[in-house]
Amino acid sequence: MTVVMVLAAIVAVVAVVGAWSYNVLVRDRIRCDGAWAQIDVQLTRRYDLIPNLVETVKGYAAHERDLLESVTRARSNAMNTARGGSPQRQAEAEDALTATLASVFAVSEAYPDLKANQNFLALQEELTSTEDRVAFARQFYNDAVERFNARIQTVPSNLIAGPLGFTPREFFEAAPGATNPTAVTF
Repeated sequence: MTVVMVLAAIVAVVAVVGAWSYNVLVRDRIRCDGAWAQIDVQLTRRYDLIPNLVETVKGYAAHERDLLESVTRARSNAMNTARGGSPQRQAEAEDALTATLASVFAVSEAYPDLKANQNFLALQEELTSTEDRVAFARQFYNDAVERFNARIQTVPSNLIAGPLGFTPREFFEAAPGATNPTAVTF
């Protein structure tokens, strides 16, 4: 009878630990998904601001057409990558868009009227604020991924993670060369 009770206690402990581990894994996976959704929200906000910025700049810097077209292309590429792309591909597309936006802001220095335009200043401020939000969302996502990936590789969660299909998530990393300064020529 004692052996049966000990075995029953062991089975109960294993079941409790298993259920707890599974619930933690699910919660961490949901946190990763929610963090990715926040990146998407902030990027959508950014995408919505860019056409207004391009139109404002067009009025003052008509001969910067190539630059404005490259901004539009980079925005389109980033939006298309956002639909089902991996975090790495998304990061590369976003870094390209950030570089073209930096070029627009640098070009604005050559146009005092544009630099003083209230619409341009407001859009620049909104984009700067949005960039900060994107950076925060990326950091939160990477923190959630780090926690989730660590959890599926450590005991006791790893005993459940593999058999139940929990796989590591990809970090949102800057593309190679994205940390280099943007070259702007006039």
